[in-house]
Amino acid sequence: MLQESKGYGIIKEWLEKKDFHPFEFQEQTWEQIMHGGSGLVNAPTGCGKTFSVFLGTLIQYINQHPNQYQSKAPGHLQLLWITPLRALAKDIGRAMEAVLTELNIPWTVGIRNGDTSTSERQKQKRKVPEILIITPESLHLLLAQKDCSLVFAHLQWVAVDEWHELMGSKRGVQVELAITRLIGMQTKHTICLWGISATIGNLEEAKEVLLAPLQKQGCIIRAVIDKKIEVHSIIPDEISEYPWAGHLGIKLAEKLIPIIEASNSTLIFINTRGMSETWYQTILNVAPQLAGAIALHHGSIEPELRAWVEDALHAQKLKAVVCTASLDLGVDFRPVDTVIQVGSPKGVARFLQRAGRSGHGPGEISKLYFLPTHSLELVEAAALKQAIIENKIESKDPMLLCFDVLIQYLCTLAVGEGFDANKILKEIKTSYCFADISKEEWTEILLHITQGGIALNQYDEYHKVVVEQGLYKVISRKIAMRHRMHIGTIVSDAMLKVKFLGGGYVGVIEEYFISRLDPGDVFTLAGRNLELVMIKDMDVLVRKSSAKKSIVPSWNGGRMSLTANLGAILRETFNKALVDESSIEIRSLRHLFQTQAALSKIPRDNELLIEQIESKDGFHLLVYPFEGRQVHEAMSAILAYRIAQIMPISFSIAMNDYGFELLSDQPIPVDDSNVQELFNTENLFADIQKSINSAEMSKRKFRDIAVIGGLIFQGFPGEHKKARHLQSSAALLYKVFEEYEPDNILFRQAFRELMEQQMEEHRLRAALDRMYHSKILVCFPKQLTPLAFPIVVDGLNRNSLSSEKLEDRVRKMQEQLSKS
Repeated sequence: MLQESKGYGIIKEWLEKKDFHPFEFQEQTWEQIMHGGSGLVNAPTGCGKTFSVFLGTLIQYINQHPNQYQSKAPGHLQLLWITPLRALAKDIGRAMEAVLTELNIPWTVGIRNGDTSTSERQKQKRKVPEILIITPESLHLLLAQKDCSLVFAHLQWVAVDEWHELMGSKRGVQVELAITRLIGMQTKHTICLWGISATIGNLEEAKEVLLAPLQKQGCIIRAVIDKKIEVHSIIPDEISEYPWAGHLGIKLAEKLIPIIEASNSTLIFINTRGMSETWYQTILNVAPQLAGAIALHHGSIEPELRAWVEDALHAQKLKAVVCTASLDLGVDFRPVDTVIQVGSPKGVARFLQRAGRSGHGPGEISKLYFLPTHSLELVEAAALKQAIIENKIESKDPMLLCFDVLIQYLCTLAVGEGFDANKILKEIKTSYCFADISKEEWTEILLHITQGGIALNQYDEYHKVVVEQGLYKVISRKIAMRHRMHIGTIVSDAMLKVKFLGGGYVGVIEEYFISRLDPGDVFTLAGRNLELVMIKDMDVLVRKSSAKKSIVPSWNGGRMSLTANLGAILRETFNKALVDESSIEIRSLRHLFQTQAALSKIPRDNELLIEQIESKDGFHLLVYPFEGRQVHEAMSAILAYRIAQIMPISFSIAMNDYGFELLSDQPIPVDDSNVQELFNTENLFADIQKSINSAEMSKRKFRDIAVIGGLIFQGFPGEHKKARHLQSSAALLYKVFEEYEPDNILFRQAFRELMEQQMEEHRLRAALDRMYHSKILVCFPKQLTPLAFPIVVDGLNRNSLSSEKLEDRVRKMQEQLSKS
């Protein structure tokens, strides 16, 4: 019994001295850990999930060593804590060290990630800490060491933090594979494995994926805690009937100042790094009194400055921090009592996650203010509020058969202690991702790492692994060094370091952005205006600039797409557009909805609205599925192709999260007689192939797979290998496989991932089927409608109008529409 154990008594007494009382879910977790159980802990943010697992391991350790738990350190790694975020590692480490010190347990806590210094790594090698907090990439780097089995020989517990964030990504697959090896290394005992998750829809499946290598059922421990969340929408003083993306946002900056000043400490979440730079400058311009009390935090700012911001937040030295997803997860900043979300987070789980960054403690209220970047986002705010009430949180589908990650993993093992093919096959088949790998696929993968497969057999650089006395090993020091440098599954454009001419590191910037600037151009990074002096190797040399105007960097992958979950709730929210008096968001948009209803229709959740509008720009066909930008991208191309089969016609395409536009210079042959067939799911796969440049898109997908799978070397540090050179290398390999080995395992994976991830073929099929069986409303408004306007403006934006010219054009369009 837990209550009778010495460990529990000591922990309970320590908690009582601090006037803390354990939650029921924490005690349930401790009981399971005490009996060698494994499972998944699910609790709201800020309710002690970390302590549910960490204190459980301490209770069990005290029970194992009742007389010497304070006098003698084990001297071996006991607890491995896997976390997706570097900011999270520091925070968890600080909390753990405080507990160990107060309980007088002589354990050390180590942190291992990309920011860990070489001296700290050497120190850890000489004396392994009892607790190691590590990212998936750094864990694989440890597996690439020659003595890794000694490091993990006495490991008792593995905790995977923020599992909901890792599952469904290739980093999650990395974790799955590492766990199979950690379990396989143990000869005398079984590892206890625990996942920690805040918000996920398919919790049972998440547990299955994580615990699969243990081949045990495990348990889910849910916290039954009513975490109160208050969501307040910031309503603009005036709402245009014709909104467009980005037209509000910055103009509402002044409304944030009273919220910041009335709060203890505020996190201001912005969806992209580029916009976070703009918002930081805007808030300082609006409220110069906040200088020194407001900071900026995102992934491209240099690590020391990020660490300073995190420490200052803990110490309550900052009134506000403008941040991105870099502070999304689990970081416990107690002083933060308010969160502001600028623009829609595009998903319920992300919204809840960010709300939970405030009131980060049991019994405290999480307070979130929603600031729309255009007025229609207020409908999303209403939908998000409803989703929280109904607890409709997104699920994440686990990834299957990611052969690029498996190839990288096998090379990692070959660089380390080497591996026995039969033994490792048995291990990886215990993972959820590779449970169904076939013998033929395994044989091809081994052929790939030893001989480069069939197509690349003639090239020595692809003969990476050799077989010596039955063990697969990398014996070339050069290949081993190259491999260690590129362990990981996050593939981004080349990042260049930004440094001052006189020394001093500012942060990193993507190559594709900086390559478009000329010396003398001024850009913004880390809240500073910087003048480009020159690019030297992998460094961007800059000097400070006092220029008033600067270019805000854009980073690839900046635009998030609406989740299927939020899209469904959004469609339901439109049912109430003209009748809901209880929602402040819907009430504030009443005039806009009345205009929409007068000109066209407001679609209900069982209807699909299509508008045909003629303007001086041409003939517009607008479709409103509310399925998110990513699905609309594929759907619009399919519809354009299918309409062109009725009559030869060409289109330009624009889209947002609510719908898409096909614009032509001739009337579009769509009416009640043929509209339904446009959404037929028959021959969908063939139509995708014909309507979208799938070969070109799969080449880009193949580039990422080739980088992860080690077919393309990205260069040594300080060696400048441009992104376009990587793409041309990938294109060359793609052509080789296409001609000589079309059944190549990585070549086929590129097409599969294109369909499953980029095209979201499963979601696209479901959406088309829903629309096919909906009541389709084809309307012919005399002018652009409030729903059509932001999509048409997005199309203008794509035609490379400068922001000033675009604003002028939009203003004129709004005036003309309002008059008519």
